Amino acid sequence: MTDEVTPQVTRRQLARRTLALGGALAIAPFPAGPAAATAPKSRPTLRHGSPERAGLLPAHLRRLVTDAETFLAPSPEHPWYAGAVLLAGRGGTVALHRPIGMAVRYRSYDEKTDTGVEFPADQQIPMAEDTVFDLASVSKLFTSLLAVQQIERGVLELEGRVAAYLPEFGAAGKQDVTIRQLLTHTSGFRSWIPLYNAPTYEEKLQLVWNQAPLNPPGSTYLYSDLNLISLQLVLERITGRALDVLLREEITGPLGLRSTRYNPPVSWKPRIAATEDARKPWSGLERGLVWGEVHDENAFALGGIAGHAGVFSNAWDLAVLGRTLLNGGTYGRARILRPESVELMFTDFNTAFPGDEHGLGFELYQHWYMGAMATPRTAGHTGFTGTSLVLDPTTDSFLVVLGNSVHPVRTWRSGSAPRVAAGNNMARAVAVRPARGRTAWFSGMASATNATLTLPALDTSSGAARLRCALWWDVGPADALALEATTDGGASWRPVPFTTERHAAQDHPTGTVTGWSGRVWYRLTAGLPADRRLALRWRYSTDRLYVGRGAYVDALRVGTRDRVLFDASRPADAARIEAVGWTASAD
Repeated sequence: MTDEVTPQVTRRQLARRTLALGGALAIAPFPAGPAAATAPKSRPTLRHGSPERAGLLPAHLRRLVTDAETFLAPSPEHPWYAGAVLLAGRGGTVALHRPIGMAVRYRSYDEKTDTGVEFPADQQIPMAEDTVFDLASVSKLFTSLLAVQQIERGVLELEGRVAAYLPEFGAAGKQDVTIRQLLTHTSGFRSWIPLYNAPTYEEKLQLVWNQAPLNPPGSTYLYSDLNLISLQLVLERITGRALDVLLREEITGPLGLRSTRYNPPVSWKPRIAATEDARKPWSGLERGLVWGEVHDENAFALGGIAGHAGVFSNAWDLAVLGRTLLNGGTYGRARILRPESVELMFTDFNTAFPGDEHGLGFELYQHWYMGAMATPRTAGHTGFTGTSLVLDPTTDSFLVVLGNSVHPVRTWRSGSAPRVAAGNNMARAVAVRPARGRTAWFSGMASATNATLTLPALDTSSGAARLRCALWWDVGPADALALEATTDGGASWRPVPFTTERHAAQDHPTGTVTGWSGRVWYRLTAGLPADRRLALRWRYSTDRLYVGRGAYVDALRVGTRDRVLFDASRPADAARIEAVGWTASAD
């Protein structure tokens, strides 16, 4: 097992800091009513600017675009999306805002030939910066924000039972399900049910009331649309306002999100990305080309307004929402949440379910779509139509990838490769400066590889030799960085235990680190075995799935108290380093 340094807030600390007895937030509530119009102090608002102004490396933002464009071609058999809008930035600067491909390309899908039937060229619509997308499950973030607002105001309790607000919900063994369990997908609900088959709104609700938990509440993580549909019903009951009204009055109005709403008007259609030729058997409903209406069948059957899907928006509005949360709940002079409330959305409540980290509404630390942007604090969400939002408080950066990946049909795309590629490039765009000097050794970010950085054989027979260096690492969930030694010319390698130190010392008895270190430099020391020809190497091993931001090694030095055996700052010694997959990097 590898060693990992992962600074994080414990659930006990979180409870002590943010929760009072009974589960209500331990902060003074806002007055009931719409979100506050002013904040005592302004935080960054967004404007377009250069990568340099944002503190980002231009080459990697260019690579983000070129990589995204490859998925407009077969990948591997069909395009992953017909088009996309990419937006990336840091601080108050949007350094990349680029449309690619087509917003509307296909009028139908031919299942016999597995091809898309295109509109005539003059009727196709290219992507634009302000193209509006059906966000699909990214809509869940808005519902979650509305719920956290009500928690903040003391109207809703995080640990309160759902049935206390909706007595009908308590049927079929759901009487103990809590608001927190809805927000973190630990309620026990199955993933979804076809509400659209019920003929009336009342009968659709009855299906929810009658739905028994698939697992005991709190025992399992299982992502479910029914959680946010239920939360919608709670919000509407306790506020007396419909979800679309809440969205307008509490979020989009105060923040000035003019392109974000449920049920966009017909006049918006020319600037909306088309989705699917929805027909059975791949769709639950016979609708033909869905364009300007919600794609999700259950949301459509609920009138386009649902807690789990139905919000339409564009890249700029989502960036403003992301900036608001990175600002601690404020944008310009508008405040929609207090910092303590935002903290709940970025803190893992699912520590009992490793790999399914989840704040209130937001998913956390998910390499499968965040790529190397993923840290224990990185928050985001995806949508089935091809959308995603990723926020990294560690670097104060944000990434929006909006694609119409179900156009013309959902079966053309699989996985999340374009999102991962975008996340990797965005992470790489945030420079890691060398600990000393102009360059440091960088492992790269390739998957399914073994990159090695090997020092020449040294005489450590005195028994007092030590390795010292600076180390920076952010390693994917199944990857590792190891320090190893050989005394037989490389025929066999064994681990070298070491200690890292920043504010406190951390031993690594297996000679290995993995996971996230905080994206800071650590001082490393290692006592070395005594041998006349001892060679050392760093080995960075990655699997074929996801990588982290990689590893950096700097200021390598081997010596005893009175003699320097190797110093990478000396040109002659540096020239003897053998690097396979590692590069000397200035960033």
